Amino acid sequence: MIVAGKVLGTFSAPEGVSGMPRPRAETLKMVAGYGIEGDKYAGGPEHKTVMIVGDLPYKMAKEELGVEMEEGSLGENILLDFDPHEFAPGTLFRIGEAKIQIVDSCTLCKHLAVFHPKLPRLIRDRRGRYCRIVEDGEIRVGDTVIWEGREL
Repeated sequence: MIVAGKVLGTFSAPEGVSGMPRPRAETLKMVAGYGIEGDKYAGGPEHKTVMIVGDLPYKMAKEELGVEMEEGSLGENILLDFDPHEFAPGTLFRIGEAKIQIVDSCTLCKHLAVFHPKLPRLIRDRRGRYCRIVEDGEIRVGDTVIWEGREL
């Protein structure tokens, strides 16, 4: 068992809610092939139903631009205490009861410029990773993130 880190925050966007930051959630109920129960993006493209973000872009914004953003402002569902960009697509993580797999890097949204005009360029390679849900389960703040290898 290799511990990658832990969950710092969980967020979900219910139907009818728009904008950032995403609202905090006590738990995320992950459903394989569907998404996060109650999230407006559930049922969409399987490879984009979950976004994980490390705390690094928040630190970069504060240290380099003097911008403090509320957690959830990058559109993440799961905020981690490590950089998920250090792991390649195909990487599997067990988080709480669920298992997710990194699929791709998140595209950079220009709307992040509302925080600072230079923010999109600063974090473009660290915004987050899209994941698909491999096994159902619940995820909570404080859960340990276990690296389970890589599948293509």
